[in-house]
Amino acid sequence: MKSRPTAVELKNISREETLAVLPIAAVEQHGPHLPTGTDAIICTAVAEQVEEQLKEKIVLLPTLWLGASQHHLRWGATLTSRVENYETLLCEICESLLKDGFRRVMILNGHGGNIGPMQISLRRLQVDYPNCQLMAASYWSIAEEEIASVMEGDCKTVGHACEAETSLIMHLRPELIRSAKVENFDDYAPDLIDGVYICRDMFQRTSAGATGRPDLASKEKGARMFSQIVKRVSDVIGHLSEEPLSHYP
Repeated sequence: MKSRPTAVELKNISREETLAVLPIAAVEQHGPHLPTGTDAIICTAVAEQVEEQLKEKIVLLPTLWLGASQHHLRWGATLTSRVENYETLLCEICESLLKDGFRRVMILNGHGGNIGPMQISLRRLQVDYPNCQLMAASYWSIAEEEIASVMEGDCKTVGHACEAETSLIMHLRPELIRSAKVENFDDYAPDLIDGVYICRDMFQRTSAGATGRPDLASKEKGARMFSQIVKRVSDVIGHLSEEPLSHYP
């Protein structure tokens, strides 16, 4: 359904069959070369193109630009919600939909710091709405293979101001790239060592607030990656939106 419907139009769509999709992102520092709105730009673009592919199956909510970004605060240029508040915010937005009768809700994420909160928010909601289809995913986790096939650097997924994100912004909003500031930022510290999660903020993990090989990024990679992401996310969401609600007794 078009993304700016009226209340009357929304009232007339099926609560049983329509999947409500909430894109979530962040506004935070993205190294010296990408805009602070990078996550919101990419996630919104993906979500809007998915909506175009699945007009009869989904209703798209406005992108929630605020994210859980406390781990970027020491770099500055970051807006954030505390993790516990963000979990509650996601619960309240999704519950607004569920109380309105929607039985299918999906969070489509564009920021790594949102992964834990979005999963916990759905766990909290599921207790009271066990008969509803509650889903969440980052666009890169759905299109993992497609993204990896385009990447040249050792990191084959979406990091932070990395080869993938830089390529996508080169494709979507090339005028926002500070090309002279693009470097090799492959000196970042991992957050998983021998299966152990090491909790460090981005100031501790990076030398410039960016990761990976944005110096390998290109507009052509971004275009190819974006097209493949949209197709894969559309295919997956389309398939899941047809899952019988009888699976949620």
